[in-house]
Amino acid sequence: MKAILVLGCRLFVGGIFIYASLDKLVHPQAFAEAISHYRIVPYPLLHLCAHLLPVVEFVTGSALVLGIGRRGAALLACAMTLVFMVGITSALIRNLDISCGCFNTDGGHGVGFDLLWRDGILFLLCLPPLLAEDSGFGLERFFRK
Repeated sequence: MKAILVLGCRLFVGGIFIYASLDKLVHPQAFAEAISHYRIVPYPLLHLCAHLLPVVEFVTGSALVLGIGRRGAALLACAMTLVFMVGITSALIRNLDISCGCFNTDGGHGVGFDLLWRDGILFLLCLPPLLAEDSGFGLERFFRK
């Protein structure tokens, strides 16, 4: 039962991260603009973040789905989700009326408390793959000696 929970969380979170990365990978300039609306990332780092974050999201999601480096990928997913939650909280505190830039770069979901809750749930779903001793399923078991 525990292995099924870990597998389900891995596939769900991994799928979310892969899906979230796709539009950003295709439209890095638009994603850079979405990041800039948060007014957190310094301009010299803006384009680096806009190019690097979707790649990290895609690799992390793929690793979770395939079950390769499960704990490391889950740790990255937790860390990214916490960073996203800090950004959303910052935007809410400063009353910014912006789109989150989460899944698409042409508008999308506005920053709000529902988005914060959604990311909180995503964070919780990252925990079973991170904390489980053995996922039971995935390609990483083929790489163990």
